[in-house]
Amino acid sequence: LIREAYERQGSVQKAPRQKVLDGEELSDYQMRRRREFEEGVRKNRSNIAEWLRYASWEESQNEVKRARSIYERALDIDSRNQTVYIKYAELEMKNKSTNSARNLYDRAVTILPRVSQFWYRYTYMEELLGNVDGAREIFNRWMQWEPEEEAWSAFIKFERRYNETDNARAVFERFVFVHPESKTWLSWAKFEEDLGESDRVRDIFGRAIDRLGEAFMDQHIFISFAKFEVRMKEVERARAIYKYALERLPKAKSQALYNQYTLFEKQYGDREEIEDVVANKRRMQYEAALKHDSQDYDTWIDYAKLEESVAGNFDRTRDVYERAIAEHPSVLDKRLWRRYIYLWLYYALFEETVAKDIERARQVYVACVGLIPHKQFTFAKLWLQYAWFEIRQGDVGAARRALGRALGMCPKDKLFRGYIELELELRDFDRVRTLYSKYVEFNPTNCATWVEFAKLEAALHENERCQALFELAVEQPTLDMPEVLWKAYIDFEYDQGDYAKTRELYERLLTLTDHVKVWISLARFELAVADDSEGRLTAARSVYERAYARLKELGLTEERLALLEAWREAERGEPRWGDVAAVEKKMPRRVRKRRKLDDGSLEEYFDYVFPDDEEQGARFKLLAKAHLWKQKAAAAELASDNDGYE
Repeated sequence: LIREAYERQGSVQKAPRQKVLDGEELSDYQMRRRREFEEGVRKNRSNIAEWLRYASWEESQNEVKRARSIYERALDIDSRNQTVYIKYAELEMKNKSTNSARNLYDRAVTILPRVSQFWYRYTYMEELLGNVDGAREIFNRWMQWEPEEEAWSAFIKFERRYNETDNARAVFERFVFVHPESKTWLSWAKFEEDLGESDRVRDIFGRAIDRLGEAFMDQHIFISFAKFEVRMKEVERARAIYKYALERLPKAKSQALYNQYTLFEKQYGDREEIEDVVANKRRMQYEAALKHDSQDYDTWIDYAKLEESVAGNFDRTRDVYERAIAEHPSVLDKRLWRRYIYLWLYYALFEETVAKDIERARQVYVACVGLIPHKQFTFAKLWLQYAWFEIRQGDVGAARRALGRALGMCPKDKLFRGYIELELELRDFDRVRTLYSKYVEFNPTNCATWVEFAKLEAALHENERCQALFELAVEQPTLDMPEVLWKAYIDFEYDQGDYAKTRELYERLLTLTDHVKVWISLARFELAVADDSEGRLTAARSVYERAYARLKELGLTEERLALLEAWREAERGEPRWGDVAAVEKKMPRRVRKRRKLDDGSLEEYFDYVFPDDEEQGARFKLLAKAHLWKQKAAAAELASDNDGYE
């Protein structure tokens, strides 16, 4: 399609080039072209582009008067067209009609005073002609219209090119009045600094601060003022400017000022001043974050830690903590209260360790305990830290009363463990026994508690008590981790050297569970306690055989494999009496099978086939075939009897 379209398109017809040989032909050509242009502008008088082409053609024919006449006719139609003025002025300048160009620019800036391009061209022309006073007068006329900042900058650069410093200052005076922005004042200050007028620079910055006021003050004014003083080696003046600005500017508008002040102090300040600047900057950040979310307790904690790091700033730290603890959660949700309680704990630690105000720290603990809704939830960490606080003060009775009150109001595992740990540190074992007794009454399913209680009695050489505790524990109807409890009981009896009791415990445990690890543990126990190698291996082999038969009965494939591997290792451990080959015969084969899923698809998996299962399956198949043959024989005999009767 593209090729066909390209082939069908016609060739572009170009106008033939006409070569003029004499004056008569030139006159005919000019007459014909003028007629065409006149016809064009007559049909569409508002088409300025046609007028411009007409004037440009007349200019190319060196008919300046005719071109000037055409531009005038175009201006009569559209007196505010900028392109016409520019082309007209360029025509006059090319033909060195300076006065005509000047008059034309004067007309343009009178009709269109807000078009900066005319003013720029007008002043450039006068300056190019060497008429500096005329250019200055034009700039003054332009400035009466209060143009944009670039126009003022052009006027100032003009005066500086001719070293008219006073005139440039006068322009700056008018400039900052019309455009009182910070960058205007900064450009004036830089102008005076380049001239080496330091007193004038300070005066300009002072006038800028007074003129802008606190409502429109910009931090960059103070930053530039301070940097100027640093360049003048006036470090204390610069520090005073920074502090003055930080006190008056709002924090939201002084971030760059804080950053510059920090850099200034790092370069010229001592350690305390640098830390004070950093602390102020972080305070501002924390206040902004807390204004957005007053219950952001992590921010409160960081804020308080910041105040603690400032030496001797106790009142400010207490104020932050008091503001923080006043923002308590409005709903009774322990998840929301958890971070809030840490505020109280840090507050109490501050009063105890930093401020050394023990009574105030105790008041903080008491107030926090009274604030928590203990009927809904409590915090063991708070009670325990309160108790240890009293221990550090030497008041053991107060610590015990606090923990006793906690257990009476809201008992929980962590409270019991913490109280027991405290009494163990105090070596009051009677109280520890009492607490353990209360603990197992409160939560009899916790195996770890029973084990720790029994270990305590064993450590005190109260073996009968320890054994009685284990017996009481294993008789509980519900336990969270019974395997831990049974293991601890068996280890205790084993350590006591009572192997018969240990064996009895294993047998009792096997009545409750058939876990393969229990069988392996019993077999290893038999390997460890027998007198001779053959006796050890015989006893262990008996356990392995019982375990294998039981697991086979339950149909546990992977457990049987784990048992056989442990059995094989035991046989290898006794090279003289071991029979590894017998165990190897029992090892299964790994086969790949398929099973059907709920969605109808097939899944491949690996299974283990034991030799015992294959032999038993073969016997079952033989018996099934014999039974089938017997049924067929009985059916054939019955059929022959029926035929004889007939």
